[in-house]
Amino acid sequence: MQTLEILSALSSIATAIGVGVAAYQLRITRSENVTTFEDSLTVQYRQIASTLPLNALLGESLTDEEHNGHLQYFYRYIDLCNEQVFLHESGRISDRTWTLWRDGILSNLQRPAFARAWQEIANRSKGDFSELRLIYPPAVAAV
Repeated sequence: MQTLEILSALSSIATAIGVGVAAYQLRITRSENVTTFEDSLTVQYRQIASTLPLNALLGESLTDEEHNGHLQYFYRYIDLCNEQVFLHESGRISDRTWTLWRDGILSNLQRPAFARAWQEIANRSKGDFSELRLIYPPAVAAV
């Protein structure tokens, strides 16, 4: 009878170890999936940034012609920023990544060309971009 008790205890220990290993693997898989997802958004950012004028990225103002010619690309950037805020609020991106993204968003929106575009897009889009408006209201971006 003692052998059965020992085997039962060993079986319980083995089950507990198996559950622990499975939980660890699930945590690792989730972390890898979040990283992959975050990386895909970084790729989107780089694609959009490549369409924006270098002057805007360097913090310089744009002419009216440059502004109007690139407004559609600024719109895509604003839309991505809004999505990033939403994803953070939904818990779909890590806090570490969000801190980097938020700092980048705030830094860009303080640049004259971005501020001008954000102000115009916010005024014309009315109720859109509600998530981004919470962290950077368009009135703050007024130029």
